[in-house]
Amino acid sequence: MKVKVFYNNSCKICKSEIDHYKKYCNNKISWIDMIKNEEAQKLTSKTNRELLRRIHVFKDGKVISGAMAFLEIWKQIPRYNFLYKIFKIKFFYFFLFLFYEVAALILFFKNRHLLK
Repeated sequence: MKVKVFYNNSCKICKSEIDHYKKYCNNKISWIDMIKNEEAQKLTSKTNRELLRRIHVFKDGKVISGAMAFLEIWKQIPRYNFLYKIFKIKFFYFFLFLFYEVAALILFFKNRHLLK
């Protein structure tokens, strides 16, 4: 079963990063725009606001959000597997988590107009 990634395709930064990953994922991942997407809401049990706040991965019936979602994405893409191996270590994951939360909050405020 393919991993599903729900991301904000309307955010230039998010779109740019995901477009880059798409080049290397060998169809292992389904990339889905989560903006006003009822399927995303049903599958993840998240509201539009929650979906907009962080990136989400759906794998094996579970929803993985935020920095942990990036670990799952990197794990699926051979070219970025080294990032998975580094950042799965708790010490390094802490810094990834902090960086991601700050960046995601800034992007959320920048893109919150999409909730209207």
